[in-house]
Amino acid sequence: MSQTTTNPHVAVLAFPFSTHAAPLLAVVRRLAAAAPHAVFSFFSTSQSNASIFHDSMHTMQCNIKSYDVSDGVAEGYVFAGRPQEDIELFMRAAPESFRQGMVMAVAETGRPVSCLVADAFIWFAADMAAEMGVAWLPFWTAGPNSLSTHVYTDEIREKIGVSGIQGREDELLNFIPGMSKVRFRDLQEGIVFGNLNSLFSRMLHRMGQVLPKATAVFINSFEELDDSLTNDLKSKLKTYLNIGPFNLITPPPVIPNTTGCLQWLKERKPTSVVYISFGTVTTPPPAELVALAEALEASRVPFIWSLRDKARVHLPEGFLEKTRGYGMVVPWAPQAEVLAHEAVGAFVTHCGWNSLWESVAGGVPLICRPFYGDQRLNGRMVEDALEIGVRIEGGVFTESGLMSCFDQILSQEKGKKLRENLGALRETADRAVGPKGSSTENFKTLVDLVSKPKDV
Repeated sequence: MSQTTTNPHVAVLAFPFSTHAAPLLAVVRRLAAAAPHAVFSFFSTSQSNASIFHDSMHTMQCNIKSYDVSDGVAEGYVFAGRPQEDIELFMRAAPESFRQGMVMAVAETGRPVSCLVADAFIWFAADMAAEMGVAWLPFWTAGPNSLSTHVYTDEIREKIGVSGIQGREDELLNFIPGMSKVRFRDLQEGIVFGNLNSLFSRMLHRMGQVLPKATAVFINSFEELDDSLTNDLKSKLKTYLNIGPFNLITPPPVIPNTTGCLQWLKERKPTSVVYISFGTVTTPPPAELVALAEALEASRVPFIWSLRDKARVHLPEGFLEKTRGYGMVVPWAPQAEVLAHEAVGAFVTHCGWNSLWESVAGGVPLICRPFYGDQRLNGRMVEDALEIGVRIEGGVFTESGLMSCFDQILSQEKGKKLRENLGALRETADRAVGPKGSSTENFKTLVDLVSKPKDV
């Protein structure tokens, strides 16, 4: 007869690059609060853990503990400068590093691992969970549109055939439910164009193949965003749990703002200010920074531009002095608070998934300049499916293209219509995360899954 332990032990495997680990930790904090009898061992590199864990987090929830795993970089290693070299080194070392970390956590807690929660990029967690006889719960940090493209990668490649994408860039993916407005050119690199044999492409291809084996896949979105896409993913995956948007459930912590952005906004008219930010990873090419600066100077629209100090060298000479009366260039801005301010009327963005939802929360139309990954998919969704923003004409910043976008959103009837659509979308999202909403019910299901003890 089997005996069960009453106290679950959830091992959490993070992908320590870009903005992946922080949203995974945000979910784990919610789970730890909802399942106080469970312990959560969070595994990531020392650099990643140092950036996302703070003393306040540790003291707030005693059932979460972080463990450092190897980044795969040997002592004395000299980087060769290959694209994604750091990711390659980490992924090679990760299976053994995670196993060693879990052995340590089991010894410290006295509890066997009962469940594996992992970033979906950590595709080999499927094999680890099977070996351990526990549930595997991968987390997809981006949107359902990009998740669908990975689940359907083999079908997409078959559709393209050996001749490749050239000449077919504008064909629609209307053979995938919920993707009828998406074109082949909108896809992420490594699916049908780019280096299909790169580590990243092979990793995501394998992930898409194994996700249907997961106990459940959970995601930072909500079911009502696209019924067709939701229903199709439910048919492809064993259990598909939309538990977001996270920013409507747990607003980001208020960080002291020393740049004076919020005070400056108080002096501006409603929906008059353009906010510009491209996230923590991306900076546009120098020529596009110049075009953006020239458009701001020529249009004289009030603006806040979050721009790294090292990129200021690319701004036109005299730009900062000429625009000082109506603009601010700052190294960092409290984005969620800026977008929530009534003075902000447009958001120039790379169209990352998290930024998109902060804009929805604030009711601010987006001006999208995607760069890589899922950003082109998101831009297409913003303009053609949800109708809450516009994409830059031609895909790159030009002075005339930007001025046209500013005019459409800040001065024309189109801006009013986009804001109405944003309001309706926000209401739908609010219902999803409400007391009886779909995301709330799905989160309860996720709590039940991580709370199951392991037979011993």
